[in-house]
Amino acid sequence: MTPRFATDVVTFYHPDFWGLDSADALRAWALDNPRTFWARVMDVLAETGVTGIELTFAPGGIDSALRAFGSAASFRRELAARGLSVVSAFIADADAPNWRHGDNLPAIVADAERRAAFLAEAGAEILVTGLPMRTTFGTRPPFFVDAAYMTRMADIAHAVGEAVSRHGVKLALHTESHSTLWYERDIDLFMALTDPRYVWLCPDSCHIALGGGDPVAVARRHSPRIALAHWKDAVGPIDVHLTVDDTIFARQQPYMTALGTGIVDWRGWADAMSRTPGAGTVLIELDEAADPVAALRAGTEVALRAGKQVALRAGAEAANASWE
Repeated sequence: MTPRFATDVVTFYHPDFWGLDSADALRAWALDNPRTFWARVMDVLAETGVTGIELTFAPGGIDSALRAFGSAASFRRELAARGLSVVSAFIADADAPNWRHGDNLPAIVADAERRAAFLAEAGAEILVTGLPMRTTFGTRPPFFVDAAYMTRMADIAHAVGEAVSRHGVKLALHTESHSTLWYERDIDLFMALTDPRYVWLCPDSCHIALGGGDPVAVARRHSPRIALAHWKDAVGPIDVHLTVDDTIFARQQPYMTALGTGIVDWRGWADAMSRTPGAGTVLIELDEAADPVAALRAGTEVALRAGKQVALRAGAEAANASWE
């Protein structure tokens, strides 16, 4: 069965696509014109065959959708009229209470519940978030991602996961580059400490590869807990000693590339994804594409080709087995 294709709204954040000269100008324009912003995003998606969206930080977030359409139900109807739907929403660091601080759990849970209520009304069931960022290597005093730290993160994830589950929403943790859920070891440790009934995984093939990890191996180890995955390619491992500050995300950009032009093993990834609870959705993440239509069409073609290779191999194995 062909999966549903989706993309993160960040795909549409390139200023050139809007005829603007900077990201700040786009945010300001979209803040004043949220309905026009969403109308163009929806129209472009309708051209590409990509039918699902992941909401993210401004200008393509929950608050923007509410300003444009007034309610999650109205937003859902607008999407449905074009054959589209919400898949998930991503919580960005700047938009939510920081998990690093131990005294703000009520605020963290309340923020997640608000988002989960929106998602449930919008017809989606996955809330994606990440763990806090690492500090720059060499910073004093040093910050260690150790068992004590991960236990605190697991405790918060349990509280949030249980709270959003009451809305029918799954909490899935994203493997962001330079975060405390980046290296293969980070992922394995966190998943071992969390309850699979309340905490899920959203692996990002690009970010895992940037950390020198093997995205396919991670996906295979944790396949029963993958609710959703971000399909993104990487040119190669990134400098792990980059300064971690407000510019870190922009400095990651040169290490990301279009699907099929980097180092990710897409057939292996597609095979691993086919064995997960999130197999029905392929979310292609293309940060700030100047030409979203061309980029999404090219990305879906790479994913489809990888999926067909997996299906053909599975079919051949099944045929061979029938002769044994």
